[in-house]
Order: sequence, then C-alpha cells, then structure tokens
Amino acid sequence: MEVRLADNLKTVLFLIVLLSPGSSENDLYFNFCGTWRHGNGPLRLEVELTPGCSGLSFTANESVLSVRGQLTAECNTDKVIELHEFGLDPAKDVDFCVYWEPLLDQFKMEVGGRNLTLCYPAVPLESCCTDLSDGPNAAAGTFGIVNAMIREDVITSETRTAFRFRADATGCKSLCDQADQDYLRSLQSSSGPSGPPSPGLPCGHRSTMEMEDGFGGYNISSLARAGSGSGSGSAVRVFVPPALRSSSNSSKVVFTFFNGNPLFQDGLQNLQNRQLLQDVVDITVENQVVTNLSEPVKIGFHHDAIPDQNRRTCVSWDVHRDPLQVRWLADGCATLARGDAHTECLCDHLTYFAVLVDLEPRPVRHLLALTCISSAGCAVSFVSCVALLVFLARKRRRPADKSLPVHVGVAASLALLSLLFFLTGVIANAGREAACAWAAPLLHYALLSAFAWMGVEVFHAFWLMYEVFSPPPRAYVWNLAGFVLPVLPVGVLVAVGDVYGLRELEQEGTRDPYLMCWMKVNPKARLAHYLTNLTLLAVLVLSGSVLLVLMYRKIRTRAEWRQNRVTALSMWGLILLFGTSWGLAFLDFGPLSDFVLFLFCFLNSFQGFFLMLRFCLLDWMRRRSDRSSSSTSNTGQPMLPSQEKS
Repeated sequence: MEVRLADNLKTVLFLIVLLSPGSSENDLYFNFCGTWRHGNGPLRLEVELTPGCSGLSFTANESVLSVRGQLTAECNTDKVIELHEFGLDPAKDVDFCVYWEPLLDQFKMEVGGRNLTLCYPAVPLESCCTDLSDGPNAAAGTFGIVNAMIREDVITSETRTAFRFRADATGCKSLCDQADQDYLRSLQSSSGPSGPPSPGLPCGHRSTMEMEDGFGGYNISSLARAGSGSGSGSAVRVFVPPALRSSSNSSKVVFTFFNGNPLFQDGLQNLQNRQLLQDVVDITVENQVVTNLSEPVKIGFHHDAIPDQNRRTCVSWDVHRDPLQVRWLADGCATLARGDAHTECLCDHLTYFAVLVDLEPRPVRHLLALTCISSAGCAVSFVSCVALLVFLARKRRRPADKSLPVHVGVAASLALLSLLFFLTGVIANAGREAACAWAAPLLHYALLSAFAWMGVEVFHAFWLMYEVFSPPPRAYVWNLAGFVLPVLPVGVLVAVGDVYGLRELEQEGTRDPYLMCWMKVNPKARLAHYLTNLTLLAVLVLSGSVLLVLMYRKIRTRAEWRQNRVTALSMWGLILLFGTSWGLAFLDFGPLSDFVLFLFCFLNSFQGFFLMLRFCLLDWMRRRSDRSSSSTSNTGQPMLPSQEKS
C-alpha cells in the first residue's frame, strides 16, 4: 500500500512540474523508457505512426510490444518487426527506449541494445507536436511495462499493460526560436561550470525548388553556423545538375540542412576513430528514389581546418538497404579535398550526405612502392604458375612420382591468389562496395587455399621422409584439404556478415587512399583475421620450420648435399614450397620493420616465379646428372627424400 502511494505521489509531482503554468517553454524532445516483461514465446514489435498531434501510446502483453501514435508532421510508418532477429533471449526482460524530437520529426527506438530509426530526420513546416503528458493508463498486470521512466525520472515501478501520453500542437517557428535561444545560451556559458556547448542548432532548415522546363541546374546554400569554420560564408553549398530533371518524374526537389544531430553518428558504432562532421544535407525528390545520375550532384562542405593526414570521405546514408539502421557508405560518391577547410562531394544519387573524417590516421609507409612490387610480382607469379602447371602436366607420364598432385595444387592455388591480388585494386575502384562483396571473400578463399596447399606439402614431405602411412593418401584427399576445406571458414564469415568489403589504405603524403577488396576495419573482421589467417599461418610456419630442421638432419650426409649450390638450392626450394617465407609477417616491428616489410612483399609476391625457377633448375640438374652418369641417384630432387622425384 505504501509503495503504491509513493508511486502515485511521484506521478502527481511529475504532472505538476510538467503542466506548471509558470513554465512558458515547450519540450524540445521526449523520451520514454521501460522494461518489457513478456512470456517465453516469440516476440515482436508493432509500430504505427501517422501525421497529426493527438498523442502516443504503448501497450505490451505476453508476446507483443506496440507503439502507436499520431504525432508526426510527415512521417507515416506501419511496421511489424520480429525481435528474434535481434538475438534476444526470450527468457529475459527486454529494455527499450523511445526518442521523439518534434523539431526534426524524428522518431527512433532502442530495443534490446539495437537502435531503430522509424522516422527519418526532416523539418516540419508549420505545426510541431510536443509537450507529451502522462494520460490515463491501464491497470497493473503480469505482463507489461515495468519501471517506466520519462527523461530518466521513474514515474511508476508497477507493471502496467499500457501507457498513454497526450500531446499538444505548437508552432514550429516558435519552437525553433526557443531551441536557438537555448543553443546561444550554451555558447555563452561554454566556459562556465555547465561545460561545453551543444554540438549545433537542433532544428534543421528546409528549402524547396521547382524544376521547370529548360531546367539548367540549381545552386543553394545553407546558413553559416558558429564553429563551422566557414566565417561569414555558407556552411554547405549544393548544386543539382540539369540531368536531375530528366531522371525524375517529379519537379519538386527538397533540400534539408542539419547540424549536430546525434542520430547521424549511430551508423559509426563499428568504425573506430572515425566521426562525421556536424553538417548533414538531405536532398530528395518527392515520392521517388533517384540513382545513377549522368551528372553528379555537387555538395561543398565548409568546415574547420582538417590536417592532410586526416583522411576525409564523402558518405551517404543508405536508407533503402536497411531502412531501420543508419548505414553510411562511400558508394556512389567521389571525394575532392579543396583545401583544409573545404571538402566537395560528387554523388550520383539523392539521400543524406555528410563527410566522414579519420580522427587517428595511420598511413601505410611506402605504400606506393610496396604496391608496385606486389603488382609486378603477382603478375609475374601468375604467368609463372601457369607455365609451371604446363611443365608439371608433362610429368604425369611418370606414375612413380607421388608428389606431382601436391605440386600441382600448390601451383594452382598460388596462380589464383596472384591473379586476384593483382586485380583487387582494379575491382575495388571499378565496382567499389558492390564488387568487393564477392571479390573479398574470393580473395580470402584463395589465400586460405594457398596456405592449405603449403600445409599439405609439409605433411606430404613428412610422410615421404618417414613413411608414416602406407599406402599414401590419394589425390582426392589432397584436393579436399586444399580446395574444399577453405570454403568452410569463408562461408561462415559471409553468413555472419559485415566482415568483407571495401578496404581503404591511407597513403603517406597524399589524401587519396588505396582501395582494395578485403576484410573491413571493425572488431568482427579483426577477430576473423586472427582466427583464420594468422592462426593458419602460424601453424604453417611452425610446422614447415620444424620439418626443415628434421629433413636437413636426415639427409645432410648424402653425397650431393656436399655441394654448396645444391644445399642452398634445396633449402631455398623448401622454404618457398613450405610457405615459411610468410613467417616474415610476424617480424614486422622494431628498427628493421621497413626492411622486413619489403622483403616479405618481394619474396611472397614473386613466390610463383621462384617456384617455377626451382622446378626448372632441378629438372635441368637431373637431366645433366643423367647424361653424365648412368647411376640412379636421387640428385633430381635433392631437397626431398628419394621416394619423390619431381
């Protein structure tokens, strides 16, 4: 009884403060949070929002959480979201929060730790729906909403099946004037005990333009804002090309300029050390999606000075691929740095646009030189591996050659890896994110396949030396290990998602990044890199190094090993064949880092060429030995036991 009385007193006090006539200011935002107590069955979220200003209601039962309201200026949404897709535990209560900003006509929710954007940012023209007050609510129940809060103030600890809030309409201009005054006050008190000012003006600004016959393009500018770095000029300038008239069915174009809206930062949660500039512009044609413009839209962002080493990227919000999530992509936009305080974006579609800045750039040293070496080496290695495959195909006439299928697998996997790595820059620049969605997994598969075949070579050499198994594994076993098994980790990572894509490497001394298709820069991709690439590479290098030592100790007493050139060629061939040269990747630190990096790049990009050279030299030595002696020594393959002759 005392608990219920205390809850009622809290509610009364909250309403008195909220409805007090002494307060002339309106609410600039509204948020409602609570915990949903539900059953153990499937859960879903139902959202229905329509234009108007009557209020907002929340209802919850055993399996459904409903949010319905008439409070938006333009947004009209009706969605049913199955919450099992969020990975929620049906046995645990679900925390949720609702955020409503009338000045931006923006409505979003946080459910189970996941942010959902239900109404995109816009600018109401006349009436804004605000001042939501606690209305008549349903009685307590077993299932419902518990610990309901408004602006972090608990209004009741009971479990209620419904909460309803009444709303009032207010002129948007007066509400925006109030927001501007709050912002100016925060600027004036920024050096005081209240802390830094708010990031920007909370209300956006919208302009509309009609495209008439003979439309020749249109320029528009936003208002300059304090702290934008643009002085008395414009913060954002936009030019829409004449091609927009022929690409759209409507003649009405809407420009909306935002500044400091924290919603836009939501899509950067997985991008470490990167941040959007405060200015965001939305360009739309009514009731139409505009893409693939023949002439780009030009958006010029004037901002505070950004050093050259902090790379800038023009990005756009993809509101169609995943409408509930904020996803910033570089697809369809080119970035031109017009100086430290000016960035121009050239984009072939219409949506929200902004500039993404790397806060802690880490440019790759000597990237241009390393890229040239890698490209030349991969091109030569691909041709060499193809020639080596032809060379090995002629040796199929020798049925006693047990190593031939393994050598063929190594050559084929290296050929695929060299070709894909040589083309990755071309694919990334031509197709960008869309092409990298398939090219990056394919390149990862080729790398794992090459490592797997080198591991097979190590195991096969061990078997030849010690004859552990009899008879030896058949060729299909090697093909299964080298070509099929690498499909499994790549397939799992593709199913997990957000691992493969466009990778940008910052070049030292230039603003233009090097593009390639590979794993992204996020915690999920980094974990995948450690579990697949580095783990397999560590096993390969360790096993290959151990076998090199064992093999040297076993066959060092042979007569042909007393020749220095044969010894050197044998060890060099085994290092390449077993992939131990890739172990230089673990030595990239300290004062010799640059030297190790260039050596790693040179040896492994030209690995296919060196392998072809090895086989050709060994074949030449075998032929020479056969001509000079009638003995059947194993000089033809001095670096492997006598059972293997390739």
